[in-house]
Amino acid sequence: MAEKSKLWYLENFNLFQGLNKSSMEKLNRITSMKEFPKSQPIYFAKEPSDSIFFLKKGRVKLTRTSPDGKEMILALVNPGEVFGELGVLDDGERTDYAIALDECLICAISKDDFKRFVEENPELNRRITKLIGFKLRKFSERIEELVFKDAQQRVVSFLLSLSKNYGKTIGEEIIVKPFLTHQDIAQLTACSRQTVNSILTDLREQGYIKFDRRKLIIHDAGKLESILK
Repeated sequence: MAEKSKLWYLENFNLFQGLNKSSMEKLNRITSMKEFPKSQPIYFAKEPSDSIFFLKKGRVKLTRTSPDGKEMILALVNPGEVFGELGVLDDGERTDYAIALDECLICAISKDDFKRFVEENPELNRRITKLIGFKLRKFSERIEELVFKDAQQRVVSFLLSLSKNYGKTIGEEIIVKPFLTHQDIAQLTACSRQTVNSILTDLREQGYIKFDRRKLIIHDAGKLESILK
């Protein structure tokens, strides 16, 4: 990957918007760029939290495995987003796994280099603090959903969140590309794959959605939201 290309990628992360040229050039020097094929792990649980990652292309899933071997997806990371940033707060081991859902292009920086870089750019420190607070709030909301919503409500809530964050509105419809596998949705919503399949099929038969492996189409988000009320 050419250095110029890496700098271009870094400049297009919202986190670094507005930093001066010399700061961006330094960031370019202290980061590395790597491609990961689909399904390849990026890091494992119990590894030292010694790097922070910026996703340019593809999708990454952050997962955790229970003592009985069941996998649960904690979050999905999409292009332009940061992951592994909680290592800034903790010198311990990672508690999750990061796995490429697609072919991914990722920038990485050591935690120590990133801390020094943040100290030199106070505005970036504020943004990181805000980002970590946002991530922690999302995890809290996720736990509330798992506790207080039934399986159908959890799946519907996930579909609405997915469409809000990554969908494209065309008329009254919202299109999300690409869609996830039923197994991935199951791990994100604490349901079985069979339950997810049944719920999605019912929603399609009732005219709320249409889906295949490539895309999800929500015909009317307002009507879908009514299921949550």
